[in-house]
Amino acid sequence: MSKAKRSALMSRIRGRDTGPELTVRRLLHAMGYRYRLQARDLPGRPDIVFRRRHVALFIHGCFWHRHDCGLAYTPKTRREFWQSKFDGNVARDRRVQHELKAAGWRVIIIWECQLDDLGSLAKRLAKQLGPRGVVIHRATTARRSHRPGRKTPALAKLERQ
Repeated sequence: MSKAKRSALMSRIRGRDTGPELTVRRLLHAMGYRYRLQARDLPGRPDIVFRRRHVALFIHGCFWHRHDCGLAYTPKTRREFWQSKFDGNVARDRRVQHELKAAGWRVIIIWECQLDDLGSLAKRLAKQLGPRGVVIHRATTARRSHRPGRKTPALAKLERQ
């Protein structure tokens, strides 16, 4: 592959609004959770933040962050470059997690390969995040977002897919 072609390919890799990130955001929204994106004031700028719950959620690509599944391979060319790149990513991930935990935040990591089974991912997230909370409306009246134990229509649609 030519240098120009490789450069064009690599420039298309995004840091935010990736396919896996959009899938998780759709799932969380369908489950009734509300969140903030890319909190600049937190270490590592988590992909999704639940401020009231003090939860920082990262959606990691298996290739870039070295998950121990089949998607994390090492390219055959320039192995030393790639290995140092991957080592740096893993070290940064570890440091960011430590800083967030020290600041009192819970950290949830979702791996790209876990998006194959959205049903089990939804159960895991519901368990880790807890019940959907109170939604504050503009008139500052508090009410439950929906009846406990019932699925939102959007979540039922996601599970059917």
